[in-house]
Amino acid sequence: MNFPDFSYEEKCWNDGYNMVIGVDEVGRGAWAGPVIAASAAMKIFNEKEKLLKKIISLGINDSKKLTARKREFLSGEISKYFYCGIGEASVGEINRYGIVKATEKAMRRAVGNLTMKQFSNVTMNGRFFLLVDAFYVKYTAGIPLRNQKAIIQGDGKCISIAAASIVAKVYRDRLMERLSTKYTQYGWERNAGYGTEYHRRAIEKYGICKLHRLKFVD
Repeated sequence: MNFPDFSYEEKCWNDGYNMVIGVDEVGRGAWAGPVIAASAAMKIFNEKEKLLKKIISLGINDSKKLTARKREFLSGEISKYFYCGIGEASVGEINRYGIVKATEKAMRRAVGNLTMKQFSNVTMNGRFFLLVDAFYVKYTAGIPLRNQKAIIQGDGKCISIAAASIVAKVYRDRLMERLSTKYTQYGWERNAGYGTEYHRRAIEKYGICKLHRLKFVD
């Protein structure tokens, strides 16, 4: 299995960007539930090279390539070494604006939550750079498009994006598991709102609920 590394981050650091943020989303193709984005930026401590080796040794990778148990473990480890932010776009926003614009909203919120909360007491001099999985995040306050790079399959190439993908996946899976206790018929604790055969049959039998995305279940 190939693993992501810090090549993209190192280039940004060498170019003078002192806070490099990876961004990814999860739930874009689901039939139900919100789309969730996460942002992750490595905490710069002393002995950076030693820290990079430690992070690489954890086996951080595209969340889709990891077991649920591994994702849960890594989510805790990531919080030790990365500042993280979560952004959510609701089912209502997905139905109103479409999944692409809703995903952009979730990503902007993830970046905003990270930069406003984690860095409120840190002077960064505006030197932010976004590394995003296959997207540019337009209209992100303080981070213009020239300070962004969209990386195709970035969650398998860039550790910060991979870390964000894990944080987003764990957060959304937990959310859908909680929602499944109210909407018990759809099996969301197992399928996280995605279009499984069980989910399809449940919709045929019980109809949709307010957390279903209308264009996805027509």
